[in-house]
Amino acid sequence: MSGNVLTRRAALLSFGAFAAAGLSGCNTTPTAGIQPVAASGLGGAISVDTTPLVAYVGNPTAGWVQQSLPGALAQALGSNAPGGLHVRIDTLYLGNGGPGDPDRMRGVATLGGRTIKVRANSTYWASPTDQALPEQALQGRVQALSTAFAYRLKRKMGS
Repeated sequence: MSGNVLTRRAALLSFGAFAAAGLSGCNTTPTAGIQPVAASGLGGAISVDTTPLVAYVGNPTAGWVQQSLPGALAQALGSNAPGGLHVRIDTLYLGNGGPGDPDRMRGVATLGGRTIKVRANSTYWASPTDQALPEQALQGRVQALSTAFAYRLKRKMGS
């Protein structure tokens, strides 16, 4: 009888260890989000820091900002883009939709010792495909918000 109990305990323990090992890969530690990007035609690199955003909303949302914002900045600023532009994104909020609860992004741009606080809004309108492809819908909202942020920064810089 005690042999069966020991075997059951060993089986349960090994099953639990196996499950824990399998799930340990799911809970990865967020990494710091600094991405220097040298866009073509620009005088210098544009760096985007999403480290505060990783702590605020986590990944993959911070990663989507890190992927979309440098291109949006390069497009918005064009050939007038200054070299050595550093942008830090502090917060991002994806609202419920419509003008009553828009998506919002806040951050700070630093250029040659000058600090510019930037806030951008983007209005989200739900579509039927959003329910079928929720991750792509969220990523599209982040991209639209990154574009709004880039053009808001351009306006504040006076370009």
